[in-house]
Amino acid sequence: MRILGIETSCDETAAAVLEVKGGKFKVLSNKIASSVKLHAKYGGIVPELAARAQMEYIIPVIESALKGVGDIDYIAVTNGPGLITSLRVGVEAAKTLSYTWNKPLIAVNHLEGHIFTSELPGKKIKFPALALIVSGGHTQLVLVKDYLNYKIIGETQDDAVGEAFDKVGKILSLGYPGGPVVSKLAEKGSAGKIEMPRPMINSGDYNFSFSGIKTSVLYKVKKGRVNKADMCASFQQACTDVLVIKAIKAATEYKVKSVIIGGGVAANKSLREELDNKFKKELSKVNIYIPEISLTGDNALMIAVAGYYKIKKKKFSDYKKIKVDPNLKL
Repeated sequence: MRILGIETSCDETAAAVLEVKGGKFKVLSNKIASSVKLHAKYGGIVPELAARAQMEYIIPVIESALKGVGDIDYIAVTNGPGLITSLRVGVEAAKTLSYTWNKPLIAVNHLEGHIFTSELPGKKIKFPALALIVSGGHTQLVLVKDYLNYKIIGETQDDAVGEAFDKVGKILSLGYPGGPVVSKLAEKGSAGKIEMPRPMINSGDYNFSFSGIKTSVLYKVKKGRVNKADMCASFQQACTDVLVIKAIKAATEYKVKSVIIGGGVAANKSLREELDNKFKKELSKVNIYIPEISLTGDNALMIAVAGYYKIKKKKFSDYKKIKVDPNLKL
C-alpha cells in the first residue's frame, strides 16, 4: 500500500509518500516547506502568517511528494493538536483529495506521529514502551501499551521544553528559532559554571516544569553580564537532567521494554547522548529508539507511519465529518 501523509500543524507544510509491503516501510518521498524566515523578525510563530504561507505551499508540496511515485491508496492527515488555522489547511486539502480520488482518509494525532517516527529505519517497537515527547508545544511521558493504545503519565505544567529553549534564546538575544542556537552554543560552554534549578526533579510524579529554569536564566542575565555559552550549557544540562531522570524512573516503574524519544527537541545532541548512555548503564535491557535527526521535526512521514497503524485497525475518517482540534489529546 501507499500512504500520502499531510502535516500542517504549525509552521511547516509537509507531504510524504510511504510504501508499506509486508509490514516494511519504504520512503518514496518526503517534502517540507518551512515559513520560519517569515516569523524570525517577530521572534516567534505568527499563526496568521503561518496559515497564509501554508495555503500557498500546500498544493506545490503535495504535487512534489506525489511526483513519480504512482497511485496512492490512503491519505493520512494531522487533525490536531496544533494551530487551528494551520491544521485547517492540511485537513481541507486531504478532504478534497479523499473525495476527488475516492481514497480512504485517516485522521492522525500529531503526537502519534512523533511516537512512531523511530520505526522508519525499519525497527519495530517492543511493547510496553515509554515515549518521551519533547517539542516546542509538548513535553509528555506516555505509556504506549500497544499500537494506538496510550496513557499519559506525565506532562509539563507550564512551558514545553522546546518553548523554554526558544525563550532562553530570546533572553540571550540569539535570534529565532532560539532552541537550535542554544544547543549549538552550549557545546562551547561549561554546564558546571552557572547553577541552575531542576524543578520537580524529585516531585514523586512524572510531571515537568521548565518555566523556572528559564526564569533563572532571565534573572541571572538581568544581574549582569554572563558568558552565553556557559549559560546555554547550564540551562541545557538542567533540562536534560530532569527529562532523563524522570524517564528512567518511569521506565523502571512501568517495566517497559522500549523507550522512544520524539519531537523537535529529540534533535538535541546532549539529550540524545545522555538518554542513550544512562539507559545503557542503568536499564541495559530496555531498547532505546531515537529517530534520525532529519525526522525529529514536524514532517509528513511520521503521519503516514501512524496512519498505517490506523489503517490496520480500520480506523478511517469520514471526509464530511473530520474536524480539526487544536487541543487534541492522545
